[in-house]
Amino acid sequence: MATQTEQFVKVGQLQEIKAAKCPVVYAEGHAIAIVSHNGTLHAIDNRCPHMGFPLDKGTVKEGILTCHWHHARFDVVSGGTFDLWADDVPTFPVEVRGDEVWVDLAPSNHSEAHHEKRLKDGLQQQISLVIAKSVIALLGQGSDATAPFRLGLEFGTHYRRAGWGAGLTILTCMHNLRPYLKSEDHPQALYHGLSAVARDCANEPPHFNVEPLPSTPADIETLKGWFCQFVEVRDSQGAERCLMTAIQASASPIQIADILFTAATDHRFIDGGHTLDFTNKALEALDIAGWQHAAPVLGSLVRGYTEGERKEESNAWRSPIDLVDILNQTFQALPDAISQGTTQLSAELDQDRLVAVVLGDDPALICTTLLDQIRAGCSVTDLAAMVAYAAALRIAHFHTQNDFRDWDTAHHSFTFANAVYKGLQRVSSPELTRGIFDAAMTIYLNRFLNIPAAPLPKPENELQNPEQLLDQLPELLDRQQQVNEVGNLVARYLYGGGDGDRLLAVLGRLMLREDRSFHTIQELDAAFNLYTHWQHKPDRVYILVAAARYLAAHAPTTRAQHQTYQIAARLHRGEHLFESST
Repeated sequence: MATQTEQFVKVGQLQEIKAAKCPVVYAEGHAIAIVSHNGTLHAIDNRCPHMGFPLDKGTVKEGILTCHWHHARFDVVSGGTFDLWADDVPTFPVEVRGDEVWVDLAPSNHSEAHHEKRLKDGLQQQISLVIAKSVIALLGQGSDATAPFRLGLEFGTHYRRAGWGAGLTILTCMHNLRPYLKSEDHPQALYHGLSAVARDCANEPPHFNVEPLPSTPADIETLKGWFCQFVEVRDSQGAERCLMTAIQASASPIQIADILFTAATDHRFIDGGHTLDFTNKALEALDIAGWQHAAPVLGSLVRGYTEGERKEESNAWRSPIDLVDILNQTFQALPDAISQGTTQLSAELDQDRLVAVVLGDDPALICTTLLDQIRAGCSVTDLAAMVAYAAALRIAHFHTQNDFRDWDTAHHSFTFANAVYKGLQRVSSPELTRGIFDAAMTIYLNRFLNIPAAPLPKPENELQNPEQLLDQLPELLDRQQQVNEVGNLVARYLYGGGDGDRLLAVLGRLMLREDRSFHTIQELDAAFNLYTHWQHKPDRVYILVAAARYLAAHAPTTRAQHQTYQIAARLHRGEHLFESST
C-alpha cells in the first residue's frame, strides 16, 4: 500500500524497480512507468498521450521511448514528443530515499496557453485528434468558446489565399448552432468547425492583406462607390485596398456591411449564392470574435466578389424568359416603392397567398407582388423571411425521384434567402433588398424540383408520448434513403405536442455524428435560425421538416470525424482505449 509524505508517494523498492525492464507502479490512481536512463530513474505516465497505449510495452533506446501502437516517440527525461500528432507525456519527479523510490504525484495540469498552442499545432498540421483534444481541454477548464473560435478565424483568414470558404463558414455555423445544442455537445461542434478550417487551409499559400491608401482623401460613400467599381471590373486588389481604407477610416460596422452587401447584390446570385452567404457569415464571425479583426476577415471575402460567376451571364437566367430584364425593371421601381412604403402603416403579410405566388410559375407576377408588398409598408425583413420560408418548402416538397445533386440546387436558394434575411436585420438598405427578388427568382427556377411534389405531412392530434417517437430518429438516420420517413417523423413529433427545443438539440447532435458536410451544416444553421424567427406560425414545422429531410438524404456517412472526437473525449476522461488480450 502506498504511503504518502507531503507530495511524494512511495512506489517500490529500488532493487526491484532496477531489476525490471520498464516496471509499472500504481499509486493514487496513476499508472506510472519507471524508465532507467544513464543510471537515473524517470517516471512517466504509462498512457501514451496519443491514444492511450501502455508505454511500458514500448521500447527505450538512447533516451527515446517509442510507443509500439503508432510509433510516437518521447524523450524520457522531459516527456516531450518528437511527433506533433502526439502530445507530450506527463512526467513525475523521482527521488531515491535509501532503498525506496518515491514519485511526486502533485498535479501539473497544462495551462490554457498550452492547449491553445496545441490547437495551433493541430490547425497547422491538420491533425483532427489534436484539435479535438485541445478544444475539449480548453472548454473543460472553463474557457470561453470565443478563444478557440478566434484562433480558428485568425488561422483560416491568413493561411488561405483563396479567401473565405467552406471551412470558415462551417466554423461560424457551428458557433451559431451551439445555443441550440446540449452543453455536452458544444466542444464537438467547435471541433467540427476548427477541423474544417484546417482541412480548407491544407497546402494553401497564405493570404497577404493589401494595405490601405496612405491617407484617406475620400468619405465612406465615395469609398463604397470605388469598391463597387473595382468589383465590377473584377479587380480584387483595387477593391481590397478600398475596403482596407474604409476600415482604417473607422467606418462603422453598419457602413462596412452596407459596402459589402451592395457589391454582393450588384450582380445576380453571385457564385450560386455563396458570396452573399459568406459575407453574412464573415460579419457574424466578427460579432463573435470582435471587430478588431475586420481587416483580415473582410479582406478574405474580396476574391469571392470579383471571381464568382454572375447569373446574368448564364443562359438559365436569360432564356426562355429574361429574368434579368424583369429584375432590372423591378429595381428601377424599388426606390420609389420603398419611399412610398415608409408613409404607410406596416402591412400584415398574407403569408399563404404570397408563398403561393413565390412558388408559382410567373416570374413577373412574383416580382410585382413583392414590390406591391413593399409599397404597402411591409417590412423588408419580414418579406425576406417569407421568401426564405418559401425556399425551405422547395426542400420539404423535394421528391426523391430527382437527381441527388439537385438537393443542393434547392439548398442554395434556401441558404441565400436566409442570408438576405439575416443581412437585412443588420442593414435594411435598398441595395440588399434586391436580394429578396434574386432569391425569389432562384425559387422560381427550381419549380421543376417539386414536380411531382413530395406531400407535406399533415397535422395530427397530440400524441400521448411524443418523446418516444423522437427516440426513433437516430435509428432512421443510421439507414440510407429514409428521407420521407424522417420528414414525417419530425412533423408528427411537433404536431403531436413535442418540444421544439429538444428536437433542435437532437437534430444538431445527429448532424454532429456525420462527417462534416458544408451544405448540411449550412442547412441546419439556416433552418434553426428561420424556425426561431417564425415563433407564432404553426407552418414553421415545415422548416424543420425540410432540414431533417436534407440531413436524411446525406446520412449516414462514414462518421470518421465523430470517431476521432470520441477517442479524444475518452482520453480526456481517462478511459483506456487499448485493452490487453491477456
